[in-house]
Amino acid sequence: MINAMIFAAGLGTRLQHYTKNCPKALVSLDGKPLLEHCILKLKAFGVDRIVINVHHYADQIEAFLKLKDNFGMDILISDERELLLDTGGAIKKAKSLFIPNAPILIYNVDILSSLNLEDLLEAHESKQALATLNLRAKNTNRHLCFNQQGLLCAWKNDATQEVKNVNESHLNSSAYSFSGIHVIDSSLLDLIEEEGVFSIIDLYLRLAKDYPIAGYYDDSDVWMDLGKPEELLKAETILKKLSKD
Repeated sequence: MINAMIFAAGLGTRLQHYTKNCPKALVSLDGKPLLEHCILKLKAFGVDRIVINVHHYADQIEAFLKLKDNFGMDILISDERELLLDTGGAIKKAKSLFIPNAPILIYNVDILSSLNLEDLLEAHESKQALATLNLRAKNTNRHLCFNQQGLLCAWKNDATQEVKNVNESHLNSSAYSFSGIHVIDSSLLDLIEEEGVFSIIDLYLRLAKDYPIAGYYDDSDVWMDLGKPEELLKAETILKKLSKD
């Protein structure tokens, strides 16, 4: 058994006019909402339950899922209408909605990726990690550092010079971008002490002091953050090309 959670509650402020009257999750890409692309990828992978968090225009997302009859899947809503909880807070709130004792695959709704999810899950299980983060080559100022054993050891922001170190192994570490796709073991849910609004990255950095938070490097052909209009248009071109090949 395996759960999935789609982070779909974001305001989508970077998408400007696209999200003026529509949640980011329902912005269209190649004729289908971003949420539909995510759900179909997770369905093809074979997840048993999907939890979707909602906030911005939540009613539209619920209506869309009803119209599509939940794509024939077991889909539950984690309601954040009253307060947007950030990634860590969202997972904590959704705890009771997951199938117990089953891993949880986390997927950002505004990510387009050709990652083989089976490979990510196998890597997670082989390392017996508390969480496994999908990584890409560094293309951002903010990045995660993993030591020679492939375990999380630091977070850094090159633009501000801010650093959050886990332990001394960061001195011989490698820096990567976090793709927005990760797998967590169900036991992690009971280790969350944080309250309210908080980032999953801050949670990982705290837990990495005592538990293995692993990285899985992904060099598949397609990975895009669709948070900006220009990236959305670029993705349209890529998908049309792939459909012709």
